[in-house]
Amino acid sequence: MKVKNLQVFHIPAGWRIWSFIKITTDSSIVGWSECTSSHGSSRGVEGAIKELSSMLIGEDPRNVNFLTSQMSAKTIQAQGSIINQAIAGIENALLEIKAKSFNSPVYELFGGAYRDEIPLYWSHFGTSRVRAYQEVEKPRIQELKDISTIAKEFRDLKHNAIKTNIAILDGKNSYIYMPGFRKSPGGPDLRLTDYTIKKCMEWVGGLRDALGPNADIALDLNFNFKVDGYIRLAQALEEFNLSWLEIDVYNPKSLRDIRNKINIPITSCENISGAINYKPFFENYSLDVASIDVIWNGFSESIKIANQADLYNINVCPHNFNSYLSTFISAQYSSIIPNLQICEIDIDEVPMVNKLFETRPEITNGMMALPTKSGWGIEIDEDFLHQHSISLSTDSTKDFAFKDLWEKFF
Repeated sequence: MKVKNLQVFHIPAGWRIWSFIKITTDSSIVGWSECTSSHGSSRGVEGAIKELSSMLIGEDPRNVNFLTSQMSAKTIQAQGSIINQAIAGIENALLEIKAKSFNSPVYELFGGAYRDEIPLYWSHFGTSRVRAYQEVEKPRIQELKDISTIAKEFRDLKHNAIKTNIAILDGKNSYIYMPGFRKSPGGPDLRLTDYTIKKCMEWVGGLRDALGPNADIALDLNFNFKVDGYIRLAQALEEFNLSWLEIDVYNPKSLRDIRNKINIPITSCENISGAINYKPFFENYSLDVASIDVIWNGFSESIKIANQADLYNINVCPHNFNSYLSTFISAQYSSIIPNLQICEIDIDEVPMVNKLFETRPEITNGMMALPTKSGWGIEIDEDFLHQHSISLSTDSTKDFAFKDLWEKFF
């Protein structure tokens, strides 16, 4: 079996763009992976994949370790970030080809599953209905009373856990607070104001009242504050019994300083690439749960990170803000690591996701059934993908759609 071609596809998905890589072979077997980036680097990941493709054409795709090591060696002077995401996407697609060649799920290549059900939390709970309600075609949240609708859905679907972002509810002017991503008002100083504390407490308090005392509620603070801001806000939120605060800080000692001064567990590192860069966070005991993006790190490296975390008695949760393909990849990863905390999934999703994929996650009572079909266990409707994919090249007329999306949500 030889690699014939590598292709990258992009499709608008509400508040972000999903990107996919397809590896075609000279047999009937193809491999897919998500390679969704974020915040304007989709073109970069596609460019890196195209640069690396010459190393794979004509090679046996089942030699996953060899091919991955070759790509890593060629790019060693620019490792991490976009390069890392490109190699990870290729590796994950190669793993699907190898698993399909044995007619087995990917997790069987790694010794089989610990669990056949994956616990989930509903990510961006309420967030999407504040900033992208039209795209997900759900009732808009503008005031605290609007939470009642999504809370009823939460109970009806028998979910147990959610994660949200900071919503500033102000009627039609409501927005998600994200100055760390340049997505909302706020300067580079990232100062926490009394007004932000007040509005954040209103939002989290509203969720707690609506969901009840037994729901697990996590709050994602992203890159939105400095050390003192994270500490002040966390101390103000202690009364709501949060399951964790998600904090993005690249300095492990700064994160440890925050952890020492608050009484809410910390999850972090979703933006970190490579086991070597997770290591100082574990050594400094900077967090309670390590977030790992399997799409950005690749399946094998993500296993290394989980094993490393396990040495420090730390559980992990896959970061997954992407499509069903990413969900299936993350579920398979979740099945083979002993120290799984919980897995992320977006329930409020653009309706077209059910047309793009011929397979959907099977979710009951907040648990996803482990897929049993070969490869990742999910099939893409390629006709639909081709009809709705967009080009991100600067000379494409379709690129204007991407620019409009970028200006609206980023």
